[in-house]
Amino acid sequence: MLPDTATITAIADQTSVDLEDEAAILHLQSGIYFGLNEVGAFIWRFIQQPRRMGEVRAAILAEYEVTPEQAQQDLQALLADLRQHNLVDVRDADPGRAGA
Repeated sequence: MLPDTATITAIADQTSVDLEDEAAILHLQSGIYFGLNEVGAFIWRFIQQPRRMGEVRAAILAEYEVTPEQAQQDLQALLADLRQHNLVDVRDADPGRAGA
C-alpha cells in the first residue's frame, strides 16, 4: 500500500485524450492504449502534476460521494494498475522506504 506521502505523477512518455467522462491513454513507447472510467479520468487529470497520495484521496472525497475507505481502496487499485502499465511514476517521500 502506498503511503499518504508518496508522490504520484503521470509519466512523460504518454499522451491522453478526454472522451466525455472517460479518458484514453496511449503509452508512446509500447503503443498500448489504456482506458479509464469517470473516476479514473478525474484522477488522471489530477496527477498530470506531481501530487501526494493524500492530496489525490482528498480530491476524490471532495468530488465524489464515497467513504474514505472506499476512496483509498479504489485509488490504491487504480494506481497499482497504472504502475503495472508503466503510466505513473511513484516516489516515496520517506527515503528509508524502498520499492515505492
